[in-house]
Amino acid sequence: KGQIMDAKHPLSSAFTRTDVEITRKTTSFERYFRIDEYHLRHVQHAGGMGPELSREVFERGHAVCALLYDPDLELLVFIEQFRVGALAAMESPWYGEDVSPWLIEIVAGIIEDGEEPVEVIRREAIEEAGCKVHETELISHYLVSPGGTSESMFSFCGRVDATGVGGIHGVEEEGEDIRVFTLSPEEAFNIMDEGLIYNSMTLIAMQWFRLHHHRLREKWRKT
Repeated sequence: KGQIMDAKHPLSSAFTRTDVEITRKTTSFERYFRIDEYHLRHVQHAGGMGPELSREVFERGHAVCALLYDPDLELLVFIEQFRVGALAAMESPWYGEDVSPWLIEIVAGIIEDGEEPVEVIRREAIEEAGCKVHETELISHYLVSPGGTSESMFSFCGRVDATGVGGIHGVEEEGEDIRVFTLSPEEAFNIMDEGLIYNSMTLIAMQWFRLHHHRLREKWRKT
């Protein structure tokens, strides 16, 4: 099981979940996802209990993602797919007409009840990229956007054989249309530095990989 923060770490907050009083919780919307409304009070930094707050939380579940790496061919496996959230974001004035809602990403999926994160990434790697994951290393377990959603993300790097990887993948019944392609680490670092990767799960994994690339190559390569 992942931990967001070690409670004994010197930088950990002095507050815990017991310093929050939930006075009421209701569900205002529920379909594939859910929106819950919390009425709560919490202890304040200056001391004492603060006023009651009303906050909506997007209950999306928890997820897992993985940067797939072949240390023998020195290739990283990426996917490209359409994201409606990106389309909505690009209606703001901060994006130009040339920015695309088809995003360069790494494989990812939602953790269903009874599943472990590594199980999910093994399944998603096959469904989305046609790759079998042989080994994994945990990168991090982080909160995606804690101001408004409960979702957390388990991020991994997974060892794969990228021989012949490519083409179009995805589960047709789920409307997935996923293009799979490979890049060398240097090519991937370059497009990241050029700003062509702009989703957090891929950026976090790639920044970690940039720091751990050589260690991981020595650890995982066959010769």
